[in-house]
Amino acid sequence: MIKSRKLNGHENLSQITTMPRVLCQRCQRPEIACICAFAIQVNNHTQVLILQHPSEVKQAKGTVALLQQSLAKCQVIVGEDFNQHQALRDAITRYGNKIALLYPSEQAVTLSLPTEQEQANRATAKSNSAKLNDLDCIIILDGTWKKAYRMYKLNSSLQRIKHIMLPLGINSLYQIRKTKKNNALSSLEACCHALASIENQPEKYQPLLNKFVKFNDFQQNFSVAAKS
Repeated sequence: MIKSRKLNGHENLSQITTMPRVLCQRCQRPEIACICAFAIQVNNHTQVLILQHPSEVKQAKGTVALLQQSLAKCQVIVGEDFNQHQALRDAITRYGNKIALLYPSEQAVTLSLPTEQEQANRATAKSNSAKLNDLDCIIILDGTWKKAYRMYKLNSSLQRIKHIMLPLGINSLYQIRKTKKNNALSSLEACCHALASIENQPEKYQPLLNKFVKFNDFQQNFSVAAKS
């Protein structure tokens, strides 16, 4: 609850109500809502390119800020129509047939998550998924399902590259933002599971998923405190 105070002789109400909030220099959120404590350093081998819808940039419940802080190789581009965007063109040209869009299109290849036995036997796991392990870059669309679909339809270059998708049955840890879409995951979760499959190293990304649970708890507690 915000406590009121008396104005002194040198200030007025407009000066107080328009006082800028102090932002964290890393996550660009108000210091009271800073999420930097949940970021960890993950040395991902596969480059991640996130195409973020403009409406997600200031979304307090969004997960891209945490993901970008944590991954060593992660680039975020904001927009909706990327047909003329040089950074996307450069990425597609640079990686060629080793770049893929994480999107459940009709032609998408389903990634396989390593089983416990496969994790214990790296050689077997690598041979079974060799055709997907050669990916050097994945593209992720950050937005609601409706906005992600629009972004996919607007950008013909995204339709022409490889598509990959996650298998059904992955339980989401994302409790602070609801959707009616079945098997929906946050951008952070989808990225972590995709990288774990491609690199065949689920243990590398589990610590970030564990931090994501704490991020959820923090956001829920912050929302409750803000309403009180």
